[in-house]
Amino acid sequence: MRTLQFFACILSFFIVGTLAAQPGPVAKESSIGAPVVLHQDTLFHIYNSVGSFTKEERASAISKRVLALSKERFFRTDSVRVRTSALSTDIVYMDRVLMSVSETDATAAEKPQEELAEVYAAQIRESVRKTVEQYSLRSIMIEVGLALLVLVVFFFLIRYVNKLFQFIFQKVEEQQDKTLKGLKVKEYQMLTPEREVAVVLAVGRFIRLITIFILIYILLPILFSIFPWTESYADTLLLYILSPLRKIGLGIINYVPNLLTILVIVVVTHYVVKFLHFLTGEVEEGKLEIPGFYAEWAKPTYNIIRFLLYAFMFVVIFPYLPGSDSPIFQGVSVFIGILFSLGSSSAIANIVAGMVLTYMRSFKVGDRIKIGEVTGDVVEKTLLVTRVRTTKNEDITIPNAMILNNHTTNFTTCCSTEQKGLLLHTTVTIGYDVPWPKVHQALIDAALATPMVEKEPSPFVLQTSLDDFYVSYQLNAYTMNASKMAAIYSGIHQNIQDKFNEAGIEILSPHYRAQRDGNMVTIPEKYLPQDYQAPSFRVEQVQQQTPPVVHQN
Repeated sequence: MRTLQFFACILSFFIVGTLAAQPGPVAKESSIGAPVVLHQDTLFHIYNSVGSFTKEERASAISKRVLALSKERFFRTDSVRVRTSALSTDIVYMDRVLMSVSETDATAAEKPQEELAEVYAAQIRESVRKTVEQYSLRSIMIEVGLALLVLVVFFFLIRYVNKLFQFIFQKVEEQQDKTLKGLKVKEYQMLTPEREVAVVLAVGRFIRLITIFILIYILLPILFSIFPWTESYADTLLLYILSPLRKIGLGIINYVPNLLTILVIVVVTHYVVKFLHFLTGEVEEGKLEIPGFYAEWAKPTYNIIRFLLYAFMFVVIFPYLPGSDSPIFQGVSVFIGILFSLGSSSAIANIVAGMVLTYMRSFKVGDRIKIGEVTGDVVEKTLLVTRVRTTKNEDITIPNAMILNNHTTNFTTCCSTEQKGLLLHTTVTIGYDVPWPKVHQALIDAALATPMVEKEPSPFVLQTSLDDFYVSYQLNAYTMNASKMAAIYSGIHQNIQDKFNEAGIEILSPHYRAQRDGNMVTIPEKYLPQDYQAPSFRVEQVQQQTPPVVHQN
């Protein structure tokens, strides 16, 4: 019977708590009475004082007398009666006065004095009778038997719960390498089948512990509710669970309007971002052309607008979040903002520089560029840094802010179909004794003999200076392979040596002194005639005639 009362108490707690949380009409304020209590059961209230006794003192004295009455070994309900005297109306048990009902009590209760006394007497009889029955040996034995029955049911419930989980664990182990084949993200094996089974078993054991804990927590209030002297503990344990659940339920119900507002904002933002993604794809594929807007700007512009939209969405829904107006939430937000502002100044500078470089169109991934003293191919371009792979296969990471503060040379943009190509140039210095048309022709022949040098436009030579000992000749040649600059320059220099040797031109600059008499020329032997011999020293003797001596006498 008490178990049914226990579950009825749970249901009524939810209903009454929910109704109490709803706004309703304001009741007329009434005076607060002092309760007369027997084993935590309120029998009635005392609203007036008598003489020097306050209403609290009266209620306490009556409660003690009723408690003593409940401990009577041979209690008789018909011995509790109302006795009327000239001064008051008393409720007595045999010859003992339990309480007196005055005219002021009757006036406060708006009932006749004797009628009010009969009502109080009936409440005392019924309450004491129930208490005596509950504390009787027969009732205690029944309650103990009921408690043992609950424990037995609980024992078998725990036992079968454990068997159920053991069955589940066995089935999980049997699914290894079948259903549970491990977790793989792309090429990375995050979880092997053995580890995945171990994780599932660990989660199952945790769920089993939670289930057993919940069953024990349900058992304790049921056991406490069986015995009258522990019934208050059952109510306390129930409040520990039901009060938070009721608050959570009411909070969810009250939060529904804000939740709908947040849902509408998120859905609208999602579809706006989706529409922008569609436009981005159209611009990248060239189906949608916007004057002055390049296709490579589409993706970064989409990322920037998407970030701004999500940031704006968060700002709009922030006031609707639960706890957004709490001091803790605000303090954490301020703390994170301070950390972000103090620790991210250089990062923000690099991000801004990355966006500026994107719209400057200085270079893109795959271009051969030169930044300061670094020359190489762009392998990665992010908002924070740019990575360049040099001709020596070195990866150099350059912050975008540093790139923005330096001049950037792009060798690849000249190799597009609209351009003639990248113009490579190198300088040699030849003495004045060699005719310049001969030098020009040898340099042009050397350029044309080099792979990856364009025939059209044809190479050309510029004489850049007339120095003291030599003339500076600059060879200019076009190429469409900027990424092969080092190999092309090496080939040009090799061919210059070969063509000059074939033409019989010695590269004697910048300062080369040779005494030709008796010395071999610097041209390799394979380019010299077979009958070539080093010239011998030419020595000329000049004989000076001595004039005749004239003697005078």
